[in-house]
Amino acid sequence: MDKVLHRNSKVVVILKILLFSYIITGILLLLLAFLMLKADIPSGFISGGIILTYVLSSFAGGFLLGKSADQRRFLYGLGMGALYFIILVLISILTNSVMGMEVNRVITVMVICLFSGMLGGMIS
Repeated sequence: MDKVLHRNSKVVVILKILLFSYIITGILLLLLAFLMLKADIPSGFISGGIILTYVLSSFAGGFLLGKSADQRRFLYGLGMGALYFIILVLISILTNSVMGMEVNRVITVMVICLFSGMLGGMIS
C-alpha cells in the first residue's frame, strides 16, 4: 500500500511540474502576443520567441523535476522534456494545427524540448 501511495505521489509531482511548465508557456506566449500587438515585430523575432518559450518551459520543468530526484537527474529532465513535447503535439493535433507543420520543424521542436529539459535536470 505504501508503494502505491509513494508512486502516486511521484505522478502527482510530475503532473504539477508539467502544469507549471505550461503556465510558463502561457505567460510567455501572452507576452509575445502583447509585443506583437504593440510593436511591428519581424517574423524572425516571433519564431525566436516561440523557440525561447519552448526552451524556458522545458528547462524549468526539467530543473524542478531534477530537484525532486536523487539520482540520474538528467534522465528525469529528459523525461520531462519528452512529456512536454508529447502534450504539445497532442494539443496541436487536437486543434488541427499540425497539418501545416513540416517534419523538420517537428523534429527540431522535439530536440529543443528534450535537450532543454535534460539541461534543466543536469543543472538542478
